Amino acid sequence: MSETKDEIEDELRKERRKLGKLQDTLYAHGKYAVLVCIQGMDTAGKDSLIREVFKDFNARGVVVHSFKVPTDLERKHDYLWRHYIALPARGKFGVFNRTHYENVLVTRVHPEYILGELLPNVNSIDDVNEEFWDKRFDQINAFEKTIAENGTIIFKFFLHLSKDEQKYRLIRRLDKKEKNWKFSPGDLKERKLWDKYQECYEEAINRSSKSHAPWYIIPADDKPTARLIVAKTMLNELSKYEDIREPELDDEVKANIQLYKEQLQNE
Repeated sequence: MSETKDEIEDELRKERRKLGKLQDTLYAHGKYAVLVCIQGMDTAGKDSLIREVFKDFNARGVVVHSFKVPTDLERKHDYLWRHYIALPARGKFGVFNRTHYENVLVTRVHPEYILGELLPNVNSIDDVNEEFWDKRFDQINAFEKTIAENGTIIFKFFLHLSKDEQKYRLIRRLDKKEKNWKFSPGDLKERKLWDKYQECYEEAINRSSKSHAPWYIIPADDKPTARLIVAKTMLNELSKYEDIREPELDDEVKANIQLYKEQLQNE
């Protein structure tokens, strides 16, 4: 028997409270950071998922970065630079709303964008060939391996939306006045490239899902269910780290707790 929407949302509330407590412990432990990467087609529900899953976190314990078109400053660096400087500190969660994978997704569908990176050995579209993409996947895999080996726990979620559901959500944006601002005619142009995007997502996931940086494919047509699956996945995997716990007080402090209480009470 399938769960109702209310049951799913009630379960999500319980899971995200547990995640919030776990983040407090992660902060006190101070040896791991958690990077949550969220990818998906337009209207896949990335923003609302982030809002709902991380609602019970201490605001200082989670930092969300939404990566748009690179700025002039970002273009003066390699494509991973802006992601590297946005990585979460130890004890914190970092959420990438769209990620470094845009550099093997959007740019693969639109290889002309690569010319804007002003790379030394790329002078025309002909230079953006299979060898170029092979190197880029190697660079991304190396980036993730490096941060994982230095204490960052990585989750990569692909919100797998159906084309019919995207159509419904785009129409809804046009129908609801308060949603109009989210719509762009460019969404329709990108929708025409749906099949190409699916091919690029499939290859990116196959070439970069590693034991230290796995991809999780999340059915995204039903938003409440997608949010619950993401929350459960993170909680289940993080619970496997038995070393993540609050540090013990040193013996001297522990032995004098009663003394400290008496000093405060007698002020």
